[in-house]
Formats: sequence, structure tokens, C-alpha cells
Amino acid sequence: MKDSNFLKEHNARNVWHPMTHPADSLANPPQIIVGGEGVEITDVDGHRTVDAVGGLWNVNLGYSCAPVKEAITAQMDKLPYYSIFRGTSNDAVIELSQMLKAFFAPDGLSRAFFTSGGSDSMEIALRLARQYHKIRGEAGRVKYLSLKKGYHGTHTLAASVNGNANFRTQYEPLMPGCFHIPAPYTYRNPFNETDPEKLAQLCLAALEDEIAFQGAETIAAFVMEPVLGAGGVIPPHHSFMPGVREICDRHGILLIADEVITAFGRTGDWTGSRHWGVKPDMSCTAKAITNGYFPFGAVMISDAIGEVFENDKTGKGAIASGYTYSGHPVGAAAAIACLHETERLQVKDNAAARGTQMFEGLTRLAEKYPLIGDVRGGHGLMSAIELTSDPATKAGVDKKLLATLHRTTYENGTMVRISGSNIILSPPLVVTEDHVTTILNALDAGLSAVS
Repeated sequence: MKDSNFLKEHNARNVWHPMTHPADSLANPPQIIVGGEGVEITDVDGHRTVDAVGGLWNVNLGYSCAPVKEAITAQMDKLPYYSIFRGTSNDAVIELSQMLKAFFAPDGLSRAFFTSGGSDSMEIALRLARQYHKIRGEAGRVKYLSLKKGYHGTHTLAASVNGNANFRTQYEPLMPGCFHIPAPYTYRNPFNETDPEKLAQLCLAALEDEIAFQGAETIAAFVMEPVLGAGGVIPPHHSFMPGVREICDRHGILLIADEVITAFGRTGDWTGSRHWGVKPDMSCTAKAITNGYFPFGAVMISDAIGEVFENDKTGKGAIASGYTYSGHPVGAAAAIACLHETERLQVKDNAAARGTQMFEGLTRLAEKYPLIGDVRGGHGLMSAIELTSDPATKAGVDKKLLATLHRTTYENGTMVRISGSNIILSPPLVVTEDHVTTILNALDAGLSAVS
């Protein structure tokens, strides 16, 4: 490994970082993270902080999960790679499929299509939705509906159902046939409605209206995150996702749950869909499936959809989608170990308890700092505060203020994620009460520095 001087000199010089401007990375070099232990990360200068980002929503079990590391090493020695394209399989992926079937049984999902990550999973689900309708003789069902503020990845079809202009504008035109309805976002919505239950009903009415406008017979699927993540942690009212399910059922539209963030315990339940009492037709997973230690994902598919494909006699059910690394044996081995450890630790319970602590702490900070316009969370370890320079207009804050807040928070022992005027918190699900206190105290210091 090169020494710290070399790393600092070349930081961002030849690396284009995702989700940022290359010039900004050059002007403000990223933190160089060189170590991780427990729920803490260490930078190149030896500064150690609690990782309140959880890697990128994915390191649920922290950075010292020995069973997953050992499983990866053992599988590398046994079979480091083989394809599961037609005609071949591997033992790890078969074992994992049975474990996932049991894990997702309460969600009504039993088949697994393996991928390399979240964007892959969404792409596959969207393609399978169109194919499902074609097999059934409804080839006109090709459109997708989704929520504004939703995030579903960066592949072209997945990005087309994204509901955030930041991920769309520079890449348009995207795929045709993708339409969006307002998100149940109480702080900002076109109805100026702050009551969560009333807003949920208005958004459901907008969904009904859009279906009527497009024609139900043209719509393949509705896509949603059970709790919107990258859009700023937007939990809907508990009536919203069940309402979506009922509308989709009534119109023959598939419901695809984007569980890339919410699956495996983050909401305080094992899945986000289960958190709201809903059984989707497909769920997209990735991230925490291997604790972030190996790029891997899976689309979980219901019996009803599986049987349509498996019983097809026309040839239309042949799946012409997949990736070189679909069902990678090392990823499958990592996922097996990760799922065992996830269930052994019952991390959903800690996520619920520590999430409540986090949400209550953020609410107290909002009472102290007028800079905080909105606090969102209360559903496991998914929280955010939205900053505003003017509570009356809800105008955002400038980048210099955010940079100062981020730096001060980091210096006080916590890495947070800045997204627009949002500070997003998604720490590992194994954080302790003391870790959450550290996060809140560091945020307090950061907010004090800019208030």
C-alpha cells in the first residue's frame, strides 16, 4: 500500500467519484478511509469516527463480521467463480435460494433471481414485469408508475423510474413509458398538506388518476421503496403502501418493492413491505444481503409470477436477462453467512430500539436549532434532518454551510451523509446506545458551528 503522502497527493486526481462533480472532488478531496472496525471507520490520518452512513446503507453488521469474511475466504479457495447461465449452477447459490425462500415467505416471495447489486435487481424486476404480462397475453402492459423523490438505481430503465431530477436531467431522454405521482412527503408536496394520513389519501387519489389517464391495460408495474431512502428518508403514513397494493390488485398492475435499502432489518422489521403489512409481487434486494462485503443482489419473486413463467409452453417465458456475476458463488457464500448472522443477532430489534433513540434525539435538536426544518425517521435506523435557511419558505441552505457542518460533525466523531439540504443517517444495525449518543452529540456540535 502506498504511504499517506502519496494517497493525499493523488486523491481524486485519476478517480472519478460517483454522485459528485469531478471538479468538486479535486477542489475538496474526499476523506481517505483506510480502516473499519465494529461500527467505526478510520481515515488516512488515523482519525476514527462512528460511521453513521453504514457504508452506503449496506454494512448492517459493521466492519468486523468474521463469519462473512471467513465464508468469502473459504469459497475463494473452493470455487472462486462459475456462471449459473443455462446448464450450470453451484452449491452455494442453491443453498442460498432456500434460505431466501424461508426468509421472504411472510412477504409471499419464493423464487430468487440473482444479480450483482441494486440497480441490476431493479432492471431485472422491471424487465420481468413486462415479460410476465406478455406471457399472459397482455403485451400492451409496458408502462411503469413510480413516486417522485424515489430512487431506483442508475441503469437506464431503472433510472427512468427514478423520481428525482438530480438523477435524470443530464441523462435525458430516458426510457419512454415511465410516469410519476407525488410522494407522501409532508414537508414538501403539491397539495400543501402536512397531515400524513390525509396526504397519503391524496397521493393514492393521484395514483388512481394517473392509472385512469394512462389506461390500466397499458401499465405493467408500480415501483416504490417502502420508505424512500436516497430521496431524503421519507416514511409514508401506514395506510399508503397497503392502499397502493389494493389499487394495483384492482387494476392488474404488479407491485415491485424496492427493498435494496429496507430489506434485512433496517426498518425495525425484516423487510420494509412487512413493516407496512404488504405482500409485493417482486422485491429488489442487494446492499445488506452480503453486509457490503461483496457486490451481490437478488430479485425475490412471488409464487403467482413464478408459476406463470414455469408453466409457459410458448417459449415466451425464457428469460433473456442476467449478468456474468449473477449467482456468483463467492457472493452467495457471503450472503449465506450474512443471513445466518443477521438472524442470529435479530438486528431488526436493535434497529427499532436505536432508531427510536435516534429519532427522539433529532427531534430535540430540531427544538434547539431553527435551521432544522424537518425531522424524518421513527422507522428503524433510517433518519434524516432537512435544513432550511428560511422556515417560512423552506428554502435550502448553501453548500458552504453544509461543508462546515459536515467537517465539524466529522471532527467530533461521526461520519454523516449530505444530500442536498438533507443530513441522512443510516448507521449499521449493530450500533449501541452509546454510538447513537455520539452521533447526536457530533451533530449538535456541527449544527452549533453553523447556527
